[in-house]
Amino acid sequence: MMDSEKEFLSNYKLSDYERPSVTSDVAAFMVSSGDRENYRRNPENKLLLLLVKRGGHPFKDKWALPGGFLNKGETIEECALREIQEETNVLPAAIMPVGVFSQPGRDPRGWIISNLFVSVIGEESVKQMGCDDASDAQWFSVSFEGDENGVYDLTLSYEDVELKAVLSEEKTRFGRTFFRIIDSGDLAFDHAAMIGMALAALRSEAKNYDMIFDFLPEKFTLTAFQKVQETIMNVSILPANFRRMVSCYVEETDEYVRGEGHRPAKLYKRKK
Repeated sequence: MMDSEKEFLSNYKLSDYERPSVTSDVAAFMVSSGDRENYRRNPENKLLLLLVKRGGHPFKDKWALPGGFLNKGETIEECALREIQEETNVLPAAIMPVGVFSQPGRDPRGWIISNLFVSVIGEESVKQMGCDDASDAQWFSVSFEGDENGVYDLTLSYEDVELKAVLSEEKTRFGRTFFRIIDSGDLAFDHAAMIGMALAALRSEAKNYDMIFDFLPEKFTLTAFQKVQETIMNVSILPANFRRMVSCYVEETDEYVRGEGHRPAKLYKRKK
């Protein structure tokens, strides 16, 4: 019988146990308006997701979330930030953990567990490009519509590229949402399910307003604020109701922005 932990550890062989490889993937979202000035004036916004085209096997030339393998000595968060910057030249200011994907067979290379993160990218800081083992990186517009049976159509579009996946919403005993893939839509690995889970997490956070500010400039109109939330949530809100709901989150400034043919609109900022 071993008398101490030190003695136990000196005889412990980690190699006796089969171990998985670990990866991190990032679902990075942006709300785009096309023109930063018009962004404050009531533009037609789009929710975008950053995808990379894989430069090698498996799933060569397929679109996927940015991500890769954990290096020795780094955390999964550090891995996620390193991989998205290496593959797209985009570095998020912060990332939020969403879930762990460990389904056997999810990766044809072997036993690989992935950690999924969500991030919000400011439109003014984006200069993406395909780097490292990604042959291309582009922002895809996102459509995510569900029916009464919990079946969701996920459509991702960029120029003449359109990826259409079908997902089934599942619930765990603790009320968490995850998605089963019915049709992967030509996305790599199980990334269609990852994107569904990331969108569900993004919409859940958007209900609390805090994440919305990450999509906005420092000063904004309430109309711009409302349009961003409606874009993320895929809903319409009556302006009077929205103003009442966000009144405790924002404060007025002394500045205005003048729209073409409209009276000046007051600019607001996040309440500290």
